[in-house]
Amino acid sequence: MDPVFLKVLVGTTLLAATSSVVGAFSYLKGQSLVGDAIAHALLPGVVLAFILGGIRNSSFLILGALISGLLAHYGIGYIENKTKLKSDTAVSLVLSTFFGFGIMLLSYIQRTGQGQQAGLERFLLGKAAAITMQDIYIFSALALVLIIGVGLFYKGFQLMTFNEDFAHAIGLPMPLIRFTFTVLTVLAITIGIQTVGVVLMAALLITPSAAARVWTNSLPAMLALAASFAGVAAVMGTYISSVLPKMPTGPWVVLVLAFFGFSSLLFAPKRGWFSKQRRAKANQRKTIRENVLKLLFQQEEQRGLPTLLSIEEIQGIREMRLDRLTSTLKELKNRLLIIDHGGSYGLTELGRGEGRRVVRLHRLWELYLTERLGMAADHIHPQAETMEHVITPEIEELLVTELGNPEVDPHQSPIPYEED
Repeated sequence: MDPVFLKVLVGTTLLAATSSVVGAFSYLKGQSLVGDAIAHALLPGVVLAFILGGIRNSSFLILGALISGLLAHYGIGYIENKTKLKSDTAVSLVLSTFFGFGIMLLSYIQRTGQGQQAGLERFLLGKAAAITMQDIYIFSALALVLIIGVGLFYKGFQLMTFNEDFAHAIGLPMPLIRFTFTVLTVLAITIGIQTVGVVLMAALLITPSAAARVWTNSLPAMLALAASFAGVAAVMGTYISSVLPKMPTGPWVVLVLAFFGFSSLLFAPKRGWFSKQRRAKANQRKTIRENVLKLLFQQEEQRGLPTLLSIEEIQGIREMRLDRLTSTLKELKNRLLIIDHGGSYGLTELGRGEGRRVVRLHRLWELYLTERLGMAADHIHPQAETMEHVITPEIEELLVTELGNPEVDPHQSPIPYEED
């Protein structure tokens, strides 16, 4: 295997995977833009480190970037806390100031004739092919620090992300935890820009987490998925750039990550777009089925005997699209919930029980709205029309207990319980 390809592969994978783990907490905290600002703010630190040191030393440049990133992070916090500016304004101000200063310093170096020697353009746009064995050793050490740091402070980071007040209440040292998280975030961004540059670093930091989030509710699983997405994207991006001449690695890594991100948003089993569409259609069909059963049960209530209604009669009582009503009646018939007598439809015993349940839930919720929330009886029907389709048996039991086994709703209609 080509040693250059191997160096790029190892370095890029380390950078992508470790950056994505820290980026997951930033994403969950809603600080994605802060990561982007810090990535851009590293540039002046890198350039100043080269100017002061006079040579291109990876350790020295990373130290300069780390200091610059910390200054930017605390600068954003200071502006938010000491001024009336909002968070996005503070982020934009720090990003433009630091990045503009970095570009100015980079232009100065270019005019001195040291631009090629410096090789600092890799920090701007990324240049994974320039990774050396010394870089690999440094990246490996930094990646180990990141992993150990996240492991040691995992509980603190978790509470900082989801419930900082509780963390304070149980006595966790939140200033130390926030400082550690800030250092690790800046460190992750610092090593990540070696591959994709400051321009695309936000994608490397946030996209794996955004993709992983739609697949799981578990934080450990999300961290593992984010690292996996980033690592696989790094491998694929490195391979693509090696077989396509003069194609940079960083942008390909980001493009593969974008593919993972959009694919996750579309195809994830619970939160994906297609899954949501399927659930929405299933809920719509369920609502129409229950509305038809409720209508037939209410007609039986009013007439006091089993009732048969034609499609036209059903539409006369409740407006429904003919195609949806026809398909719903067919589905209810297949489920043995209704019977068809020559184009007129009535309830089976099974269907009567389902219709009774929907009517009961509707009237219980109306009673709850009037007695517990003080709503007027003539304003509660639309809310009950919605809630009758989502109340679970457990909630129904709580409602009955809370309301004291009521017999009638606010309109004095009987609440139909299950027949013995």
